[in-house]
Amino acid sequence: MSAPLRPRATRAPLVFPRTLTVGVLGAGRVGSVLGAALAAAGHRVVAASGGSGASRARVALLLPQTPHRSAAAVARAATDLLIVAVPDDALADVVADLAASGALHPGQVVAHTSGAHGLAVLAPAAAAGARPLALHPAMTFTGTPDDLSRLAGSSYGVTAPAELRPFAARLVADLGGVPEWVGEADRPLYHAALAHGANHLVTLVNEAADRLRDAGVDRPEKVLAPLLRAALENALRLGDDALTGPVSRGDAGTVRRHLDRLARTAPESVPAYLALARRTADRAVAAGRLRPADAASLRDVLDGMEVVA
Repeated sequence: MSAPLRPRATRAPLVFPRTLTVGVLGAGRVGSVLGAALAAAGHRVVAASGGSGASRARVALLLPQTPHRSAAAVARAATDLLIVAVPDDALADVVADLAASGALHPGQVVAHTSGAHGLAVLAPAAAAGARPLALHPAMTFTGTPDDLSRLAGSSYGVTAPAELRPFAARLVADLGGVPEWVGEADRPLYHAALAHGANHLVTLVNEAADRLRDAGVDRPEKVLAPLLRAALENALRLGDDALTGPVSRGDAGTVRRHLDRLARTAPESVPAYLALARRTADRAVAAGRLRPADAASLRDVLDGMEVVA
């Protein structure tokens, strides 16, 4: 007769105080705003650090009761949660230096705000006994109080060990947001999608505004605002069914005239136009909005212009 199965041991859930003691390392646009949001949610932001005068000004504006300290002092003071909001390429070195200096301690949550990184970059912190958390707000920041209202309802790309997920969900809720659970291997793709959508959108809008100025329009923002807002809302609601314009209609002659004039007026804009027109055509064909025959004529124009360029 086989031995009875023993019940599997379960790990006790992690317990954190309702009011967290928080430190913000890197009081740039993101760190200072998240610190202010956590303070508004009732947590104690006890120290902040930033190397520039602008960072010190943000601490004074957004966290007026929080002293400015060295990085190591912030990490030591943040007994419950350390927010590390430094540039992506600096993150690994900052975490390694903190761990090597003994500033981190067991049980402390070390959360970085990088979209591109997951938990691997926090390995030195985990080796010191800290709990690693990747917590990226899917929002653009100005580092001013206006950002606080924009956080309401925002999504956060979260990568966390299983035992830390309840804490991460609570933290995001305190920030007024919604967690999106992102796998470790998927962090670069997640971040590429956000950067492609938000950062390149700013470039695209400013390119359009510049070309309108070239065409003699004094206030391009007035022309673009209703058009771009409608296009964005339609794209979010309808997907590729929101496609309009000469590429989606297969108007190769119109596209040729666009490219000819751009080449004379703003040749630096031609490569971006070509790339986006080609991708738009691919999506329009896949969505059934552009006939393959019309797409072929359009691609001939695009390919011919690329050879000339």
